[in-house]
Amino acid sequence: MLELKDITAGYDRRAPAVRGAHLTLHPGESLGLLGPSGCGKSTLARVAALLHRPDRGTVTLDGHAVTGFSHRAPRSLRTSVGVVFQQPRLAADPRLRLRDLVAEPLRATGRRTEAAARVTELAERVGLGADLLSRRPHEVSDGQLQRACLARALALRPRWLVCDEMTAMLDASTTAGLVAVVEDYRAETGAGLLAVGHDPVLLGRWCGRTTHWDEIVKD
Repeated sequence: MLELKDITAGYDRRAPAVRGAHLTLHPGESLGLLGPSGCGKSTLARVAALLHRPDRGTVTLDGHAVTGFSHRAPRSLRTSVGVVFQQPRLAADPRLRLRDLVAEPLRATGRRTEAAARVTELAERVGLGADLLSRRPHEVSDGQLQRACLARALALRPRWLVCDEMTAMLDASTTAGLVAVVEDYRAETGAGLLAVGHDPVLLGRWCGRTTHWDEIVKD
């Protein structure tokens, strides 16, 4: 289970983006978190993905209370969460070819020997043509780059996925394709999903349960 309890977080302690948020996600569940732009959803998503330390509150993942975040999080917990951000160009190293972008998590965890085969498998899964793997981010479209970012998020076979406005910058066809990839992966693995967004129609169709920002925060 992924549980966020009484989370207060942000980048300025005097004016936190999130105050007193509570959120629970069960294994295999797909939860949509709906809210307007600027309400703090992305900050909470980063806390859930163990990328941002909250100022207050507790995060429990798979029965373990999380005490370290980002590179300080235990590898066993850190690698159990895959995350896809809204803006792929901010989430991708512009110097890397897409092949290396997808392989990043494997190389960072000492699995270099698996990288070539896994990248080929993931590229096919997300619909990324082999000819695109040798290109750098500025040489592909937003949709193609987001496919690579999703492949990267799946590289370590995470038990939890956090998709923060994953499709906000994409057309309807690419959105449908990437949602289908996530759902196929969840069907195969039983992974839990937290999908953050502001489109109630998309989240309503995608997720088994949807909650509004106002329902999870104190104020």
